[in-house]
Amino acid sequence: MAEVTLKQVRKVYPNGFEAVKGFDLSIADGEFIVLVGPSGCGKSTTLRMVAGLEDVSSGEIAIGGRVVNDVHPKDRDIAMVFQNYALYPHMTVYNNMAFALKLRGMAKSEIDARVRAAAATLGIEGLLDRKPKALSGGQRQRVAVGRAIVREPKCFLFDEPLSNLDAKLRVTTRAELKALHLRLRTTTIYVTHDQEEAMTLGDRIVVMSNGLIQQAGPPLEVYHKPANRFVAAFVGMPPMNFFDGTIERRGEQFAFVPAAADATGRPAALAFPAFRSGKVSGLVGRPVVLGVRPQMFREVGGAEGEGSGAVITMPVRVTEPLGDTVDVFCGTAAQGHVVARVGAKTKAKAGETIVLSVDMGEAHVFEPGEFGRNLTA
Repeated sequence: MAEVTLKQVRKVYPNGFEAVKGFDLSIADGEFIVLVGPSGCGKSTTLRMVAGLEDVSSGEIAIGGRVVNDVHPKDRDIAMVFQNYALYPHMTVYNNMAFALKLRGMAKSEIDARVRAAAATLGIEGLLDRKPKALSGGQRQRVAVGRAIVREPKCFLFDEPLSNLDAKLRVTTRAELKALHLRLRTTTIYVTHDQEEAMTLGDRIVVMSNGLIQQAGPPLEVYHKPANRFVAAFVGMPPMNFFDGTIERRGEQFAFVPAAADATGRPAALAFPAFRSGKVSGLVGRPVVLGVRPQMFREVGGAEGEGSGAVITMPVRVTEPLGDTVDVFCGTAAQGHVVARVGAKTKAKAGETIVLSVDMGEAHVFEPGEFGRNLTA
């Protein structure tokens, strides 16, 4: 195991495109780090630079205290698991897992012990004599992980290893990977575009966009205290809702007033609770963006909602039953489209309106713009 550090790492391609811009991160010995972000954000390029499959344009990468910028991939003491598993089709599972150890000239007895121990850890002892074509996707994924484990590297690198699996198998395999890390405690860097994978697997998650780190921290910290609007929109499912508007002072209270009227024909005034006053008092009159997660809405009756100080009425476009909850898609082009996650007993129907109370104690206020800073974090 080893600490991995990246200092001001950049990747610029010959055509001038800068894929990674000044990437700074220290990964502790035994830590599970997840790089997450949309396609093209630079996460896989960063991983490939750590692996040595991409040259570093500038900056420094160190593994276990040794700078590896100019070290050949095979000499970095890392093991990588690819999206397509990259198994040798003509070899058995046993030989696929043993191949790298044979190249090192390791004794047959040691190779056999490592392969069988890894197979037992992953539950694939009965597959050692099969070839990859005789395996399911989940079994191939386990073999690819096993091939990495037997090397006992300083660092595991995973490049979207679950993306080829079906939804149910992704969930179970994700749990297996997490349990495996808890046993081995090997430093791990994992790349995914799936924010749910990132939230469930990582000790810390690193949210990337446009080649830059937008925020790094424990999953729940990033979820509850997003640094900017991009992070808030990317982390969480369904995504956070955003309303343009301003903050006004109304007597002893402060309220957010959306720029667009709600279904009643007038702008709603969403009052902040008293304990949020210190955060929002300095924002009065400024154009801001209110961020509300779908789970922060609660369906209320018209009479019940009166006087609550944070009620908005929205036209319903469509509903999606999820079993114990229902996602209600509402709003208009002028208001912006909004998703509210409400109880399964909702009576909301397309073409009607729904009255929603907003938990303004948990809502966020951002500067305008895609990467607008969180002003209330």
